[in-house]
Amino acid sequence: MSDDRLLGFHAIRARLRSAPETIKTVWMDANRKDGRMKALRVELDAARISVQMCSADKLDGLSHGERHQGVVAVAEVRQGFDDLEQLLEALQSSETTHAGLLLALDGVTDPHNLGAILRTADATGVQGVIAPKDRSAPLNEVATRVSAGGAEQVPYLRVTNLSRALESLQQAGYWVIGLDETGEASLFEADLRGPTVLVLGAEGAGLRRMTREHCDSLAALPMLGSVESLNVSASCAVACYEVIRQRRFSR
Repeated sequence: MSDDRLLGFHAIRARLRSAPETIKTVWMDANRKDGRMKALRVELDAARISVQMCSADKLDGLSHGERHQGVVAVAEVRQGFDDLEQLLEALQSSETTHAGLLLALDGVTDPHNLGAILRTADATGVQGVIAPKDRSAPLNEVATRVSAGGAEQVPYLRVTNLSRALESLQQAGYWVIGLDETGEASLFEADLRGPTVLVLGAEGAGLRRMTREHCDSLAALPMLGSVESLNVSASCAVACYEVIRQRRFSR
């Protein structure tokens, strides 16, 4: 099995918090002497993790040319959930006091968007992100870096058939709401207080017809200006914080 490459301070610190034993080696830019790098070195030394000083060119190679902030970790790939049934069992056995919240992504193929979605998901208490195995972004080093640690906390599960996964979630008691411009009601009119799955489509293409048909309802975000839609990660943030607003602050 290939290793994970963790790029930048957020991704490495998130793995340090969650599973430090999986980090094999951390490579640091030998020319960086700033306080942020020194502080990370102290944490790594305390965890007895091997640190190698190297050139910026070496780091560029390790990160495949992606932005790395002068630090790259090589770590074991963490084992996630094998299927949706495992994820649901884990959620049902958890001791959370609030209703479940999951995201389903339909055709989101850009790792930058996936990373931004995982960052929002972690910030807003999302318990899992589901996507089809085809036409979906991989959880690679780019997505992990952009997630700023969210990828370490929120399960990302790729399923064979998204429509069947939505059916299984409905049978488990979730209300499936598709964010789509064809929705007759605003998202702010939807009741998001119970177990909910928010389904987001690719920017431009939106939700596929089959996916829309498997949603319990469709809801749109109000667009008051000249643009027709938001980036999928921006839509995700608006929707997830609306869930928080309804569950914590509405009466």
